Amino acid sequence: MTSETIISIFLGIGLAASVGFRVFLPLFALSLASYTGVWELNESWQWIGSFAAVIALGVATLVEIFAYFIPLVDNLLDSFAVPLAAIAGTAVMVSTIADLDPVVTWSLAIIAGGGTATAIKGAGATGRLASTASTGGLANPVVSTVETGTAVVVTAASIFAPVLAVILVIFILVFIFRIYRKLRPKRKD
Repeated sequence: MTSETIISIFLGIGLAASVGFRVFLPLFALSLASYTGVWELNESWQWIGSFAAVIALGVATLVEIFAYFIPLVDNLLDSFAVPLAAIAGTAVMVSTIADLDPVVTWSLAIIAGGGTATAIKGAGATGRLASTASTGGLANPVVSTVETGTAVVVTAASIFAPVLAVILVIFILVFIFRIYRKLRPKRKD
């Protein structure tokens, strides 16, 4: 495995994690990075770097970000975004991986890309539901701001410093796991 392949996997994992916070923002960033020549995508995924894709994903990103600030709409979006995150996480991962056999590429994309995005989006949706239940949705804009900010940071790190992005993803997943362990009911033996 070449260093280019490893970096491309790190990019994919970072973007997949970002998809768990905002579905369209990492796709837009990847589209923009491809369009401007910052990052080269796999041959069959180069359409993401087209001008039309940049515009479409940019508009979708803005709509998604602002929609998460509308009470009740944010929870509705989460119900759609969990399965979309799995698909988008897989897509960003498969579009970035360089020089691997297609079976390995798709396996990594589904497990690392789709799995990471789904885990983070699922935790976020659960957190937003808890925020809605405990504050009547008043704290949801704060949750949305933190999620969007995290998506921006992890996306930027993924494109410009993929190794840092993977370290951030590990911290995020450990943080989610620790919260899950604290919140889950204790078994009685």
